[in-house]
Amino acid sequence: MTTRLVRIENDRTGAVLGERVRLADRAWPRMRGYLGSPAPQDGEGLLLRPCNGVHMFGMRYALDVVFVSRNGSVVRTYEALAPGRAVPWVRHAHEAIELPPGTIAATETQPGDRLRFEPS
Repeated sequence: MTTRLVRIENDRTGAVLGERVRLADRAWPRMRGYLGSPAPQDGEGLLLRPCNGVHMFGMRYALDVVFVSRNGSVVRTYEALAPGRAVPWVRHAHEAIELPPGTIAATETQPGDRLRFEPS
């Protein structure tokens, strides 16, 4: 199976959340997520579609998580979500983006922002 990459940009700030964000839109890649994988580097991430909740059980590092609605609006953000934590359900979320810690702050991403997704 070919890895599909997406570039994600914040329309409000013009900041790029990730240049090489891997698309996980099938059951197994979504379930696996980053389990057993090295931590993402700057510019990398994982786009879980569909997804309205995540867990960090079995993880060895924290991640920033951005929940996004069907129309590309940021619904909720979690900075440096720690291993062992969970976000069970986010109302109106259709997808989640897992990113290196510090990405949300560096890109000034906040609820209400519109994100643009393009093939990378």
